[in-house]
Amino acid sequence: RMHGQGSYTLPTGTEYRGSLRDGMFEGEGELRFPNGGTFRAVWHRGVPTQGKYTFADGLEYEDNKWHYCDGYDRRFYTEICSGLKPAGVAQLTNLHPPREIPRGCYDCGDGFYDPGTRVLVDYELRFLRNA
Repeated sequence: RMHGQGSYTLPTGTEYRGSLRDGMFEGEGELRFPNGGTFRAVWHRGVPTQGKYTFADGLEYEDNKWHYCDGYDRRFYTEICSGLKPAGVAQLTNLHPPREIPRGCYDCGDGFYDPGTRVLVDYELRFLRNA
């Protein structure tokens, strides 16, 4: 079993870097997701005991004080950082201009989900996983 400092890449492309003990994440470590997000945590027997998720654009998720796109402030993170677009220019997603979403699909953050086939593909339309 894996033990000590190292890295491990999961079949989804997510990479773990940090301490391992008896084949499990243990101590300080970081998950790096294919979409650019990272989750730094302290692990115990493969389970995070405390940690912080940072999105690819630098936005840090805070469990208790989450003010991003909530009921009080509906701006996207790019609008918070760069300001609102001029009147008449709508920003429909955090990306501007938004991605082209295939007909009948949904943007799930790491790819497109097709409810007809129950398949999730990445933004390059390569298979990610079945739902």
